[in-house]
Amino acid sequence: MKKLLIAAALTVAATSAMADTLALAKANACLACHAMDRKLVGPAFKDVAAKYAGRKDAVEYLTAKIKNGGGGVWGAMPMPAQARLSEAQAKELAQWVLTAK
Repeated sequence: MKKLLIAAALTVAATSAMADTLALAKANACLACHAMDRKLVGPAFKDVAAKYAGRKDAVEYLTAKIKNGGGGVWGAMPMPAQARLSEAQAKELAQWVLTAK
């Protein structure tokens, strides 16, 4: 019973953290260009997660892409820099994107 309660508490905590990160993504207009499961202006988050799934430095790489922007990886449309995000916020978003399925 104790293990079940711990598992339930961890699930609630993880769900709350994901909701907080989704709110961060919405507040910073990430969802204007990206969706979880389909390409909009930018790639679907699930496609980004799949592309970088085996990369050991994926969190650091995506954090830098979020903060600094870039282009050429997913087509002609460049990713604009998100300089107003803190390093911690960019890292949180990168970690969240990498969990997309």
